[in-house]
Amino acid sequence: MAKYTREQRQRAVELYVKYECCAADVIRELGYPSREALRMWHRGWLDEQETGVSSQRGERYARYTEEQKRAAVDHYLTHGRRASRTMRQMGYPSKEVLASWIDELAPGERRIRRGPVPGELKRDAVLKVASGELSSREAAEAVGVDSSVVRNWKRQLLGDAKGLMVAKREPERGDSSQQDNPDALRGEIATLRADLERLRAEQRAMEIRLAIMKGAAELVGKEPGADPDNLTSREKTTLIKDISETLGVNAESLLKEVGIARSTYYYQLKAMRRPDKNANLLSLVREAFGNSRRRYGYKRIHLELKSAGIIVSAKRIMRLMTSHGMVPVLKSAKRYSSYKGEIGGAPANLVNRDFHATAPNRLWVTDITEFSIPAGKVYLSPVIDCHDGMPVAWTIGTSPNAALANGMLRDACATLKPGETPIIHSDRGCHYRWPEWIRICTEHGLTRSMSAKGCSPDNAAAEGFFGRLKQEFFHKRSFRGVTIDEFTAMLDEYMVWYRDKRIKTEYGMSIMDKRIQLGLVA
Repeated sequence: MAKYTREQRQRAVELYVKYECCAADVIRELGYPSREALRMWHRGWLDEQETGVSSQRGERYARYTEEQKRAAVDHYLTHGRRASRTMRQMGYPSKEVLASWIDELAPGERRIRRGPVPGELKRDAVLKVASGELSSREAAEAVGVDSSVVRNWKRQLLGDAKGLMVAKREPERGDSSQQDNPDALRGEIATLRADLERLRAEQRAMEIRLAIMKGAAELVGKEPGADPDNLTSREKTTLIKDISETLGVNAESLLKEVGIARSTYYYQLKAMRRPDKNANLLSLVREAFGNSRRRYGYKRIHLELKSAGIIVSAKRIMRLMTSHGMVPVLKSAKRYSSYKGEIGGAPANLVNRDFHATAPNRLWVTDITEFSIPAGKVYLSPVIDCHDGMPVAWTIGTSPNAALANGMLRDACATLKPGETPIIHSDRGCHYRWPEWIRICTEHGLTRSMSAKGCSPDNAAAEGFFGRLKQEFFHKRSFRGVTIDEFTAMLDEYMVWYRDKRIKTEYGMSIMDKRIQLGLVA
């Protein structure tokens, strides 16, 4: 849950009052909070105005007084430092809240539960007790546990050895001379130590086998068909190297366990130490991918490097991008529909899904798309030239109204040269059937064309543009805390980049650069 300072809450409430309690306007301007939180802050502000006492609405733990906090902490410190006992007897608070109070009022006094004792420490403690070097109590103090815990470890690790020792000594209990015989005691200790070494060796072997299985599973991943038993020689070498460094084991002792010849292991080890031939290329690919705002796939990255004079296979770039997780974000979510039912007669579909134009300003397509962010909704209305996919003009607003569509059309018509009268193709949205739209088309000699009702493929050129736009700019990205004005500026920046900088794979350069090359733009 997001946390806001008192100044942020105060600013939101002031705007809420200024905008006549319209939460949508506040959220659109600030990008926060939720409607429920804003109403709660406003109620707290009203309480302050009425009582003159600072409201605690929206602040954590404010329902407890300082005396209650101190009483809970004192009870914890004087009753065994057990949080559950304090919570049960005092009736409050939660365990997390009590922990924060203790850290605040009595730093360093909170009891923190110990983690599990490592197996190596357990074995060392048992060995020292079994050899007579330390008593159970002394070994327990060294490890930081109770002596009974050390005795339990001893029973777990030396159960067989202890039974063997008892079996040897029981027939001789009546013979005190045997019990006091130093040679017999030394023999028992030697037997015990041998059993300990055997157990430790078995445990070590099991640890190594477990590390091999875990490492193999991590190398092959969880993809369908992945088999830890079918590792490549390089993967086996990597596995041996990692286990050798982690467990401190001689690498050659692992060759048989992993299943690789000694000569193959050293060959792969030498190959792995060579400089990475893709290091320089990888840095260039990363830079190009970052400059595209994570929008380019391997084909456009290949074209961008090619334009910079770097000749390399597109497939090699694809492998690098795939292996290093450089994947463009993919599309999602439903789209906005401007269809409001039939409004009078509709012009014929002159395009009939043929979106090819032999020159600029012969065929235009248009549509409106919606962007929903936490601060509100934003709408984009562009005109796309079917000759090369260039956005001729666009408008951005918070309402998909006539002004949005008409303003965009006027801006597009302002780019026409004398004698240019393109076809303007759209879907059956209500914006394209209103009188002002028709008047602008007539005034500039534009020929209207409309898709069939509810048929997206009839306006595929516009739909395809929106798909690329949302894949590269919008989907899988967080706009939390971004205001409407900030988002509008970001969207406008993308449209300019799309027109002037984005590489079109068909040309190997941007749309604007292609027009300049053809002499279509001064």
